[in-house]
Amino acid sequence: MNQDIEQALVRIRDGSARYEKAGRYYDGDHDLAFATEKFQNTFGTLFREFALNLCPVICDALKDKLRITGFGVDDAGTQAPLPASGREDAGGREQRFMLNNARRRYAGGTGVAGRGACVPAGDLNSATRRIWQRNRMGTRAGEIHKEAHKTGDAYAIVWPNELGEAVIYANRAANITVVYDDDAPGRIAWAAKVWRLADKHVRLNLMYPDRIEKYISKRESEGALPEWKEFVPAGTRAPAGAPAAASASGVALPARRDSGSRRPAIEGVTPEEPAWQARVPAFPTASAFPAVVPNPYGVVPVFHFANNADLGTGGRSELEVAMPIQDGLNKSVLDMLVAMEFSAYRQRWAAGIEIEYDQEGKAVAPFTAGIDHLWIAENPNARFGDFDAAQLEQFLKVKDSFRIDMASVTGTPLHYFLQQSGEIASGESLKRSETRFLAKVRDRQESFGQTWADAMSLALMIEGHGRDVSLITEWEEAAPMSEREVLENILLKRQIGLPVDQALIEAGYGAADVAAMTQPGTQAPLPA
Repeated sequence: MNQDIEQALVRIRDGSARYEKAGRYYDGDHDLAFATEKFQNTFGTLFREFALNLCPVICDALKDKLRITGFGVDDAGTQAPLPASGREDAGGREQRFMLNNARRRYAGGTGVAGRGACVPAGDLNSATRRIWQRNRMGTRAGEIHKEAHKTGDAYAIVWPNELGEAVIYANRAANITVVYDDDAPGRIAWAAKVWRLADKHVRLNLMYPDRIEKYISKRESEGALPEWKEFVPAGTRAPAGAPAAASASGVALPARRDSGSRRPAIEGVTPEEPAWQARVPAFPTASAFPAVVPNPYGVVPVFHFANNADLGTGGRSELEVAMPIQDGLNKSVLDMLVAMEFSAYRQRWAAGIEIEYDQEGKAVAPFTAGIDHLWIAENPNARFGDFDAAQLEQFLKVKDSFRIDMASVTGTPLHYFLQQSGEIASGESLKRSETRFLAKVRDRQESFGQTWADAMSLALMIEGHGRDVSLITEWEEAAPMSEREVLENILLKRQIGLPVDQALIEAGYGAADVAAMTQPGTQAPLPA
């Protein structure tokens, strides 16, 4: 697989500079090559690391809106239909969201068919929650989303640990590359991960649907990645017959805890039968050759979170269009610092006095400026004055204009960048200003949600819950309604004929409370 190794190294080298620059700008390490000689002479290295950094706002504002609340089973029978018009208002979305959640929690005894198995929907919901919480994905999912917004790409590897439990490993964009199948767009044909060990050797794993190949560099290296010829199978560096150990890189099959333990049951693949090894013909088993680990799951265990990707390309950083504006903003502030330095003392002038010269013929300043110095001239016709002070308000206007440009090109609401002066904007006005931003949030929910659903489907397969389980990623509402808005929406629905019991359910009351409240004589009905 020398060709794949070479291709993987080329792709990782090509992306490293782009990822590194995006990371620097997020951290506030900006390019200040435009600083003038006047600035350097005045301040030296005083403001060497200065930056009015707005880049984190762009990424963090988007990340804060992407919160996963759970996973539902993609069962067509559990979906509430859309209105005949094909549209629904915020209240309708909320109603369908609640109905779908309730139906997914318990599918009335029906199951979700994997391949040759029927798994109760309630068991799947419990399993996904258990996997999610065990891997602390409430925090790690946010880290993956931030990495995707910052660099354009982020990755997760799903693989069992030594106990046979599915583990989700978050990975940085600079360490992984994926190659998509030209015959099946969107499907990963193979992936590679590269990282440097503590002993300065470089590890490289090639991950395919049927196997994982592990390589390591023959010599120590620092800085740039070694050439493909430097890599040898990792098994050549281990004792013959050594078992493949599980690692955080997700490249080894789980080891048995004891002689009676069993691997997770997978349809068509059982621990007692040699079929799980037969799925990778022509490749030795892991125990015989540690450099090759069979992959019995039939999919590449790498999941690519591509931010704002085009067809056939990788993701794009949210900071890509913001970096030039960030540079301009930094320059405007540095220019303002220079102007402030030279206008701190009023520049004064004198006319009508005799000028003296030194031995070299250079004019000698007749006065020394300072608060403790008085200027005196013998000529009664001498005149004194000062120059106008610099107008720093123009610099402030330029600085604010860059904030507006930043909001415009990134789709981030302006109030995230600029402190509002005067009257505070109303809630309805803020919602209108966030329309484009919320559209971007929902786009990321759609693309990232499909990737998370695929990752959790593999995690369920690893833990024996069937193959090809189709899931739906459920997100926290990007623009949640206030309680007042929800109740006002329900009252409007009552006016067009919504039953009382359904209105109370949408208001958050349970079935028992609704039954008690709607019995004659126990509760006054809601107003028409």
